Amino acid sequence: MDALRIWKTSSDTPRLLLTSVEAALQRVPPMGVITDSRMELAVGEPFDREAFSSFTQRTGYVEEGVADDPGELVVREGGVIDIYPGGAPGPMRIVLSEDDKVKELRGFDRVSQRTESYLERVTIGPASEAIPSDGVMDELASKQETMERVLLRLYQDMPSVFNLLGDAKVLLAPDADERVGRYLEIIGDAYQSRQSFGETETSASRSIYLDREEWGRCVGKSANVLALAAGELSVAPADGDPRRALAKFARESMAEGRTVVVAGRSNGSSTLFRRLAKAAGTEARTVDRWEQVLEAKPGSLLKLSCDLNEGFIDPERNIVVLTAAGGIRTKGSQNRLLTEPELQIGDVVVHEDHGVGVLKDLESITVEDAARDAARLEYRDNGSVLVPMEDFGKLWRYGSEPEAVTLDRLHTDAWAKKREKMAADIQSTARHLLKLAKQRLDAQAQTFVPPRAAFSAFIRRFPFTETQDQAEAVEAVLSDLASGRPMNRLVCGDVGFGKTEIALRAAAAVALSGGQVVLIAPTTVLARQHFTTFRRRFAETGVEVGMLSHLLKSSEAKEVKTALAEGRMGVVVGTQALLAKDVQFANLSLLIVDEEHRFGVKEKRAMTKLAPTLHTLIMSATPIPQTLQSAMMGIQEVSLLTTAPARRRPIRTSLADFDQASMRTGLMREYRRGGQSFVVVPRIEDIEEVEAILRKIVPELSVKVAHGKMRAAEIDEVIVGFAEGDGDILLATSIIENGLDVPRANTMFVWHADRFGLAQLHQLRGRVGRGAAQGVATLLTEAGAELAEETRLRLSTLVEHDRLGAGLAISLRDLDLRGGGDIAGEDQAGHMKVIGTGLYQQLLAAAVAKLRKQPVVSQERPILNLGNVGTIPTDYVSDPAVRLNLYGRLLRASKLREINDLEEEFEDRFGEPPQDVLLLLRTTRLQVVAARLGITKLEAGPKALAMTLTLKTPSRAITALTKKGKGVRREDRLIFEQAYQDSDEQIRFFEKIMSGVSGAAKGSADRTI
Repeated sequence: MDALRIWKTSSDTPRLLLTSVEAALQRVPPMGVITDSRMELAVGEPFDREAFSSFTQRTGYVEEGVADDPGELVVREGGVIDIYPGGAPGPMRIVLSEDDKVKELRGFDRVSQRTESYLERVTIGPASEAIPSDGVMDELASKQETMERVLLRLYQDMPSVFNLLGDAKVLLAPDADERVGRYLEIIGDAYQSRQSFGETETSASRSIYLDREEWGRCVGKSANVLALAAGELSVAPADGDPRRALAKFARESMAEGRTVVVAGRSNGSSTLFRRLAKAAGTEARTVDRWEQVLEAKPGSLLKLSCDLNEGFIDPERNIVVLTAAGGIRTKGSQNRLLTEPELQIGDVVVHEDHGVGVLKDLESITVEDAARDAARLEYRDNGSVLVPMEDFGKLWRYGSEPEAVTLDRLHTDAWAKKREKMAADIQSTARHLLKLAKQRLDAQAQTFVPPRAAFSAFIRRFPFTETQDQAEAVEAVLSDLASGRPMNRLVCGDVGFGKTEIALRAAAAVALSGGQVVLIAPTTVLARQHFTTFRRRFAETGVEVGMLSHLLKSSEAKEVKTALAEGRMGVVVGTQALLAKDVQFANLSLLIVDEEHRFGVKEKRAMTKLAPTLHTLIMSATPIPQTLQSAMMGIQEVSLLTTAPARRRPIRTSLADFDQASMRTGLMREYRRGGQSFVVVPRIEDIEEVEAILRKIVPELSVKVAHGKMRAAEIDEVIVGFAEGDGDILLATSIIENGLDVPRANTMFVWHADRFGLAQLHQLRGRVGRGAAQGVATLLTEAGAELAEETRLRLSTLVEHDRLGAGLAISLRDLDLRGGGDIAGEDQAGHMKVIGTGLYQQLLAAAVAKLRKQPVVSQERPILNLGNVGTIPTDYVSDPAVRLNLYGRLLRASKLREINDLEEEFEDRFGEPPQDVLLLLRTTRLQVVAARLGITKLEAGPKALAMTLTLKTPSRAITALTKKGKGVRREDRLIFEQAYQDSDEQIRFFEKIMSGVSGAAKGSADRTI
């Protein structure tokens, strides 16, 4: 809608409107509604709060806690408003001055919530096509109607897109006419389905869609078919620090004679341009037109004022275009994806002194005439306690839902006894982990460095451009194989993100160097698919690839086993059949496990006994909580594949009651566009009932059936046949969840979805949308049935995480719901029932570090008795959960650089920090520096100031502090006879004498406060 408003706005520049056939077939609201449904904002102009509120309510915006999806709005106290305008490329932040004028307009990243660009003027369009007039809004809200009916009731006259385009030339994609016919059939079928199943529809005389005749009149004979050629974007890789990497890339490009152009209108692009000019040490200039770029001398650095989302390289003209918003990710950014989720109000938490409780709220209390935040924790038998801000570092997520946890009681010694018992268990686990680590360090594994020519030829057969994540994972795997120690690496990546290519290259590195490789998959279907892929890639390499499963004839299986024992076969792919005692290897060196969560403890133990020292590579989209937790703690190496493949779209996931008409519409839509569908049931007993329903509602479609009671060969035949195009619908149990690649399958219905696990559901929906078409998964529940709260949360997790790469987020949520289990043992489900996941990880990591005689970062912060030490006011950050997590990040910061980054984030997300926040940042910096110096307390009295020292305080630091502050040492304290009544002066005194002294502490990196 907003695109049409922009189109109709008068302009001297040429205009181009890009749209899809589906969008062009749908009518739009009257032009008057489109042009009037907007609000303009400009820096320096007054901001009408009432008009803004009325506009957002009328045009479909919804208030949320965070604006990270189109149509969402966050109004914060203190003059900061976040909004994600409908039709905009991203969200924006409105910063208001005290006199209610627009101070700044910023575009920000939807994930990090950090500013990416600055704007002078914006026009906000509607978030909905249904724009009610006065008095109609309440009436519409009271009725549950489809959007089609709402639009027809609102607008008597709905023009087509072509009516609004005027005499513009129309260009059509080559397959436009075919897609129009297919889409019109889907629309007609949907109408017919509603009528067939007894639902009344709006009169057929009015429709929001064009029919075939209208489409022909609108497009006319003037439309030309556009010849489209796909172009590939080449992006420079990043390494190390993003700023240095970008500067280095720009310098090298200019040295090679390329013209480097920084494009953009924001302050960020100007900053980038200045930084590159300074780093390159070359003359830089600003240009107004692309023609000037083409005429520039090779090796020039230019600034072009134009709007681009991403940069690109034009090898033909030798031009590199960079944007401030393009960003470069560091290798370390992967590790941040494994950090624990933030606390939310209502979470189960563990307080180190009080035990397991529920975080109920964040309250404001007054201490010595100063406002402070305190967390209200609720315990068993209605007990509660307030935790002051300075103790927030003692709060940890338990990692479960409140209903599934037994809370502790206050004022008893039960928690202390639990802690004491767990401390012994943690020490035991730490010793076990150290023993394992020592065994790995001491263990000698065969070194594999693949022959360069053969390995390069193998890589060239990969038909796609590898992502940065894949490149990093391959580099890590090759480094592990060449280290001389056994590799133990988890490759975690969503369905279709390229895990198999990592496995192929690991296998090639070993097999081409004379070692043997075994790949174990949980099902025969997945094993067969891997076998086909590996055999094709290893063709003409001289490496024999075989397969072993219980589907093979005994003579075939015997031949494979003989080839493995004699060393003639370099790679074998199979199922658990590979773990049989009669399978022997001549030189087994690498074990690859696909979808580890499908294997039991018995199988995993058998895998470890395949060879004395074995390189191991685990592949999973949703690793089990135990494995994920090991990776989070750094016990196991991990490579994350988080970059979506080109042209891959996220699977749109929805939760709905079963409805025959909707199901028919979805299945027929897929059939009309030439695709296939899955219908998945939780039990074999459900097959007959669902098959009868399908025969009734879609009798024209071919239904194939697969389930676990069928013979293995029969299952294989049905599933592989379906993948090759035999059948329109595959009705199956969860046996199809792993690895099945059906490029034409784009629709899935999951029957009784509440009976599946999280990882299962995510794997199942990964079976659709693997081609270029949009995949759709509908989780069906029984009509009218009331879902249990835990079930609703589990299914909601799937719907919320329907973006690409959601597998890791789902595993982290599964770690919350199920717990991490015993890392050193075999229990991979169940909660850390005593102290919770977060605290357990922290204590175990500390115990391991202590046993290794490594310095342990203390969570205890020095005590500050300096009056007001600052806070985060509610009128600055209104959301209590956001406030609590900001406190937590401050309390866990161990470097001044981290606090400086947080200060930037405060200003970026919430506006200019008030004095209370600036004071909190200052006192936190003091605590960080004091902790490094072994100082446990800073205090001020009416006649003097003092700091409490410990044995960890370096003697050089004591000497420097005594000299700078003119202090006197009395036992474990330094006394400074300075009378400061104002807390700000007291803080300034400590800042002055400690600045620069922190460098005297061992390992210090920050020298000034």
